Amino acid sequence: MAEALGPFQASVAATRAVADNPRYLSGWYTGEKSAAVPARRDDVRMHQAYAVDVPRRPVAALEDVIGHERTSRVLGAAAEFRRAFHGRVVWNVSSTAAGGGVADMLQVLVGYTKDLAVDVRWLVIGGDPEFFRITKRVHNWIHGHAGDGGDLGAPELGHIRDVMSDNAASVADEVSAGDVVLLHDPQTAGLAEAFARRGAHVVWRSHIGMDEANELSRAAWAFLLPLLDGAEAYVFTRASYAPAMLSPQQVWIIPPSIDPFSPKNQWMDPANVRAAIGQIGAVAGQFGGPVCRYTRRDGSPGELRHPASVAAEALPGPDDPVVVQVSRWDRLKDMSGVMRGFAEHVAPYGPGWLMLVGPSVEGVTDDPEGALVFAETLADWRNLPPEQRSRVVLVNLPMADADDNACMVNALQRHATVIVQKSLVEGFGLTVAEGMWKGRPVVGSAVGGIQDQITAETGILLPEPTDLPAFGRAVRGLLDDRDAAETMGAAAHEYVRTHYVGDLHLLRYAELFGTLLASEARTGSRAVT
Repeated sequence: MAEALGPFQASVAATRAVADNPRYLSGWYTGEKSAAVPARRDDVRMHQAYAVDVPRRPVAALEDVIGHERTSRVLGAAAEFRRAFHGRVVWNVSSTAAGGGVADMLQVLVGYTKDLAVDVRWLVIGGDPEFFRITKRVHNWIHGHAGDGGDLGAPELGHIRDVMSDNAASVADEVSAGDVVLLHDPQTAGLAEAFARRGAHVVWRSHIGMDEANELSRAAWAFLLPLLDGAEAYVFTRASYAPAMLSPQQVWIIPPSIDPFSPKNQWMDPANVRAAIGQIGAVAGQFGGPVCRYTRRDGSPGELRHPASVAAEALPGPDDPVVVQVSRWDRLKDMSGVMRGFAEHVAPYGPGWLMLVGPSVEGVTDDPEGALVFAETLADWRNLPPEQRSRVVLVNLPMADADDNACMVNALQRHATVIVQKSLVEGFGLTVAEGMWKGRPVVGSAVGGIQDQITAETGILLPEPTDLPAFGRAVRGLLDDRDAAETMGAAAHEYVRTHYVGDLHLLRYAELFGTLLASEARTGSRAVT
């Protein structure tokens, strides 16, 4: 006789039964909808959105991390969401499928919704180099920085509209009235009106912002908001990021999250970490040793076989203390400032090495400044005094395989003694939570969402990001006091478990989308702003 299932196991089984339905194919529970959005093609329109398929991620596995109560809450919310949204699709639209926090989060959240049998899909827009130069300029202005010094005016607005018109047309037959479209960041803003005209509920999600507006940030919002006509709601990481011209009733605050089981965050034992660091080529005498093995997003086994691109005059030994910053090659991440702070205020006063880690600049398609910023950082490294230069390592991680790239980041953060994120401005800085999850203390700038992640018990906040002596004292102190560093690291791991795991992220979006549906039910139509 089969063993009776308890309420929790029954809920998991019911969810899995829906997800195993043969109609739930390629990540899409087709129901009454077509799943004909093409993979990337360049022969139909110049700028065409393409679909990203994401492996299913088992929600039930989260119980070991977040506990029975939180897991049950997600399963219950998913069941209610399926009933309320039957026949509708939630579309995520972003500017890249790999490289950066947005893509990392979507890989996770869309994977969980697949396991929950909620029809959530992911599209990535296409664009030409000029489009991404303009949107990078918008990104910089929103953060209060001039970037490349170019303008944001009528010609730039027109170019964005042209590119977005092509993208909207490429998926026009797929997005239906009543669907929800979640647009991510400035690159996608120009799609809002087109999808709203089709009767979809449009939400724009900004992962960036600054706490105190300046002339440039206000000008960026004035440029951007006409592209958002038709959006019903706006999501920000912090309340202070929402521009004053938006109605508070339209603004939602949803912080991002990490996935404990992704290649970037899954447990790695010390032997596997050393194998990965050796394969990357970031420590002395380890290359060509044991192979690092890990679990890919789809559950299959993975192995690291390719090295990173490393610029160094010498390499640390496997047991040397290491300070690590992982981020894009972006001026606002201040890689050169980290390097100067380490060279002038950490290296002269004790042992330790610095690794600055970023993605291969050829692998991030939506950031045209990456190659230039890395070249500037490399030039600054070459200009360091020889003794300090010999203790700084620049690492470009390959992007050809997203899971391999994530595993490399995981290993480097676990190998670190101290993790830093000395950004000049920051939307959220998910690398902080990722580093904290590995049980490492983090020294970070008191800017943006970094302030929400680091407490006095979990790391050290720098009131002024450009104060290099203060940066040096904080890092040096943790390198010299391993007991304090370990205590902070343990508290950091628990803080992330409590506040920044994906179940909370999903529940907040479910609440937002449910509000849109309730408004539609009251008015009998989609609310147009």
